[in-house]
Amino acid sequence: MIYTSNAFVLPLPSGHRFPMAKYARLAERVTRLAGPLMHVPDAATDAELLRAHDAGYVDAVSRGTLDERALQRIGFPWSTAMVDRSRRSTGATLAACRSALDRGVGINLAGGTHHAHRAHGEGFCVFNDAAVAARAMQAEGLARRVLVVELDVHQGDGTAAIFEGDTTVTTLSVHGRQNFPFRKRASAIDVELDDGTTDDAYLATLATVLPRAIDRARPDLAVYLAGADPFEGDRLGRLKVTAAGLAERDRRVLAALRERGVPVALSMAGGYGRDIATTVDIQRRTLQEALASWQGWRAAWLPWRRALGTAAR
Repeated sequence: MIYTSNAFVLPLPSGHRFPMAKYARLAERVTRLAGPLMHVPDAATDAELLRAHDAGYVDAVSRGTLDERALQRIGFPWSTAMVDRSRRSTGATLAACRSALDRGVGINLAGGTHHAHRAHGEGFCVFNDAAVAARAMQAEGLARRVLVVELDVHQGDGTAAIFEGDTTVTTLSVHGRQNFPFRKRASAIDVELDDGTTDDAYLATLATVLPRAIDRARPDLAVYLAGADPFEGDRLGRLKVTAAGLAERDRRVLAALRERGVPVALSMAGGYGRDIATTVDIQRRTLQEALASWQGWRAAWLPWRRALGTAAR
């Protein structure tokens, strides 16, 4: 299933660099491609958020009592719409994980808010959807071991910090060495790429590190942050990966997980193309690869998983 929170718009001042418009445009494109599969998610509850976030932080976000420094760190002005949007986007990853465990693949058309830490938000991220969802699947007994595959151009520092020292959640981050955040946190596996990295080097790195991460994690579930911002035309990216290279990246990640029988929930993560249409097209292609993977999963793996049950059940 595909989950969209684009109806919950984050109001931003004119000229703000966060590309809010891309979500509605992506949802419009995906509706043409797979409309019957699209659903509006429930909002993440306090109980779900508190498995990954500090109670004081969740309360301050919800009540609008964050101080100016905290809001500057997030990069958004506070509003009730910001709270609702953040809860819905997190809820979409929760729903995508449940869909993945039932059907093989689940998709959030937003999410990837991996700079949110336990007690603060950062870098346009309020709540950490991957962390909240991983903890929920564990708490609900649906998955004991989770792999978070971060292929956004920016390191998932919040996710790494939340799961530091936790061997049940393996975090893999392949990101730009000299890009935000400038103070990195230690993921289980980090790979730093130099500015200007092109398709061949990017895909070769992935071919080496992804199998190692899967072997280390032995996951019941993967959460894949399919960032569009490694693209060569991204305003904040600094890498030189082409749109075709990103499509091949998605194909390889999904195939590797499918071949090992690992359900996967995708989030679209970052994308700051100079032309929003380019970012939307990259993410549309990610969705096409995921839908193709879903068909392959249904044909090859889902009957076996349903017959035998997963290790987590």
